Amino acid sequence: MPSSKPLMTSSSSSAPPSVESALRTLETESGGINALAAALRGPLGEAFAKAVDLIRNAKGRVIVTGLGKSGHMARKIAATLASTGTPAFFVHTAEAAHGDLGMITTDDVIMALSWSGEQPEMKTLVNYSARFAIPMIAVTSNAASSLGQAADIVIELPKAREACPHNLAPTTSTMMQVAIGDAIAIALLEGRGFTALEFAHFHPGGKLGAMLKFVRDYMRTGSEIPVKPLGTKMSDAVMEMSAKGLGCVCIVNDANEAVGIITDGDLRRHMRPDLLTVSVDDIMTKQPKTVPPSMLASEMIEVLNARKITTLVVTEADKVVGIVHLHDLLRAGVA
Repeated sequence: MPSSKPLMTSSSSSAPPSVESALRTLETESGGINALAAALRGPLGEAFAKAVDLIRNAKGRVIVTGLGKSGHMARKIAATLASTGTPAFFVHTAEAAHGDLGMITTDDVIMALSWSGEQPEMKTLVNYSARFAIPMIAVTSNAASSLGQAADIVIELPKAREACPHNLAPTTSTMMQVAIGDAIAIALLEGRGFTALEFAHFHPGGKLGAMLKFVRDYMRTGSEIPVKPLGTKMSDAVMEMSAKGLGCVCIVNDANEAVGIITDGDLRRHMRPDLLTVSVDDIMTKQPKTVPPSMLASEMIEVLNARKITTLVVTEADKVVGIVHLHDLLRAGVA
């Protein structure tokens, strides 16, 4: 029987009781994750590796199943697997007996989540797995349970105290379930060399989708590019900057190669009485940072942040083909 005695931790801080409770919860759950990591370094590692190999070599999909809180974790694990290149979907354990078994084929692998391993509703799936020789991976805290004994591979999670003060509400246990699911998904991702470009195919929407587009999807082109040739007077360059509204102008040579850039900051740094009469050659910052149109937007953001700049010149075969400004990325929800 789980203990009903609250888990108490001493604290000398003056934090509100709710914050103290939150800290106890996080400390308890992190203890479960640490125990899981330690188990993976030991005997659990062999079972984990076998499970990953079984899924990788399967012709079909991963059928992730569970009931109650384990069911919620199973649904999340299925979504993570599917989004990282491993075809998977969730089947509710109880619904399986009412027609959903038809979703499962003999080419699939079943991953069944049950902390106790003794849920009666799981019997239907266990029998179906045995009848049609569908391999089953059990994720449970009890390898000796009926589910554990029926499974081909058992990932036995270490027993750890729930964050609930009565050691009842699934908290640490569900955290460990989803963590092992994430670990499996990432091991499969890395094993098959799943790339960011492949990831983009499954995430076309939201901020993730925006960051997995390319520079060419956000750059300004043609007449929208603020550009002037070498030898231009600064008065003309300033007019170009004002007309295009990006706070910069790209300076190119006769071959349309970017040789410099002038920004609002350059104007402030070089402010002097004859500024508008001198050549852009004397004011521009030489060798501006350029990026190709094929670069991922997420990588472009890293370049902007690392260099602490707001504008990037886009070149292809050394020719200027566009320009990207941070404000455009903000409006698109990328930055």
